[in-house]
Amino acid sequence: MQINGAVAFVSGGNRGLGRQFVQTLLDRGASKVYAAARNPDTITTPGVVRVALDVTDPASVRAAADLAQDVTLLINNAGSSTRAGLPDGDIDDFRLEMETHYFGTLAMSRAFAPSLARNGGGAVLNVLSVLSWITFPGDAAYSAAKSAAWSLTNALRVQLSEQKTLVTGLHVGYMDTDMAAHVDGPKSDPAKVAHTTLDGVEAGRYEVLADEISSNVRAALSGDLSALYPQLTATP
Repeated sequence: MQINGAVAFVSGGNRGLGRQFVQTLLDRGASKVYAAARNPDTITTPGVVRVALDVTDPASVRAAADLAQDVTLLINNAGSSTRAGLPDGDIDDFRLEMETHYFGTLAMSRAFAPSLARNGGGAVLNVLSVLSWITFPGDAAYSAAKSAAWSLTNALRVQLSEQKTLVTGLHVGYMDTDMAAHVDGPKSDPAKVAHTTLDGVEAGRYEVLADEISSNVRAALSGDLSALYPQLTATP
């Protein structure tokens, strides 16, 4: 699909990668951009339709879908990062991650699919993570939720192909955003990630691997687990 002339809906459009998606869509000629957040007053990008949305609230999701029936591109970007890990992370944090990344993405995709079908098919972009494929004890809640969202993306891709809706999954490592402010080390520029990802959607790609670490981990999935988890080969 073409970004120029598209009508896009971006959840989590108030900051980080979501804000960059909103701006990039406008820069590339989208005819309308709905930017959604739990508090729409935090959306500062001019020229957008601000929408109140909590992806964990079914009524809020339905209201957003009823409002934006002209959408041709849905970007499921809303996220959370509780940093709950093993073995003693708060179970409520694990539930929040799953409610946001898995059930929230499921609810949004179901709610918007009929409009996408009526509008010619369009596309759904799910913001996933390299942590869809690899996990660490300190990121256990987030990784589990992103893995579930990856599985969901595969299911949606097959199901929605019947209505000619492209479903693209974005996998990316740490980006220079508030969510990764605690991380020391290389981070991708979210503006570049947004451009690269929308290029992938325009090209009809099912997956976008936005950085080197995502490409490397993806390639390692078919190998021995010790390639991803070298500690498994350590001598006791």
